[in-house]
Amino acid sequence: MKIILAPDSFKGSLTAVAAAEAMRQGVLDALPGADAIALPMADGGEGTVDALVAATGGRLVRTQVTGPLGDPVEAAFGLLGDGRTAAIEMAAASGLLLVPEDRRNPRVTTTYGTGELIRAALDVGVRRIIIGIGGSATNDGGVGMAQALGGRFLRADGTEVGRGGAALLELERIDLRGLDPRLARAELLVACDVDNPLTGPRGASAVYGPQKGAGPEDVALLDRALTRLADVAARSLGRDPRASPGAGAAGGLGYGLMAFLGAELRRGIDLVMAANGLDRRLPGASLVITGEGRTDGQTLSGKVVLGVARAAARHGVPVVVLSGAVTPDADRLVEEGVTALFSTATGPMRLEEAMDRAGELLRRAAAHTVRLARLGLGR
Repeated sequence: MKIILAPDSFKGSLTAVAAAEAMRQGVLDALPGADAIALPMADGGEGTVDALVAATGGRLVRTQVTGPLGDPVEAAFGLLGDGRTAAIEMAAASGLLLVPEDRRNPRVTTTYGTGELIRAALDVGVRRIIIGIGGSATNDGGVGMAQALGGRFLRADGTEVGRGGAALLELERIDLRGLDPRLARAELLVACDVDNPLTGPRGASAVYGPQKGAGPEDVALLDRALTRLADVAARSLGRDPRASPGAGAAGGLGYGLMAFLGAELRRGIDLVMAANGLDRRLPGASLVITGEGRTDGQTLSGKVVLGVARAAARHGVPVVVLSGAVTPDADRLVEEGVTALFSTATGPMRLEEAMDRAGELLRRAAAHTVRLARLGLGR
């Protein structure tokens, strides 16, 4: 029996890699001869690099980059098993968790380190880069990223603007002639699961600025700064993707990747499935087991479990969801091809206990799932 284990991370307790391995062990507990394929998943956010490295037999490449406040930080990107594709999480270089809570200030934080990660990936010879842009500390429209790659963002006197979102109010001209020439030969794909435009009431500053430390006055200033960026870019570059869905992601990094580097924004789960080959592994499978920390109504907005269910349905493979918690509104997943959903909890327990025992509980639930599946398959 061929069984594919394709979970997301169980946030706070198991990475996707660890969750897939716990499921695999449970399958083998119940059916020692099974062809149990661990295929950890992600949707472009935290854990994407680890999931893709594990699924493709790749490796991590570590480097030092500029953090969101300008201090050096250790970061890593994934070189995937094909040797030609890199996976980057912008949060590794420019993420909110890299900034102490009392120093969070999107007026000054920069995506410069994300540009350095892209450059480091180009240095190892990749021709395709997948960039996850969740969890940012920044609101600079991707200007810092482009500066690290050779772009120039100039004041009226010809000097470079400073780093951070507020500095964009001084922007008069953009010159991209110095961009790393290797970018023209590389395909840049951006994992983005939000549809916010760059500016306005649904834009980067208004929606995401407060969680990065912006007060009401900061939000207004940063929105004006991003509007100026887009106006200058339209004049200097002849491109204006400010209204594109996802332009406001990661403090406008989605916009910057499109406007400055010509990147293409896609749904994160689709990029990950294309990279790890889920579709080509599904033919001949008897069962897919997926899951996450909590499966609820929001799962239907495009998260891993939904993507896996839809892929399996295209091949007629049944899907079982094993998650730490499953709410009643998640039952709508049955309409998307999910056969059944189960919580891994064995009875009433505190959240802390469930998280501490997540691997053990997931392994047990996977074993029982396979025993049930064998009944249905007559094996």
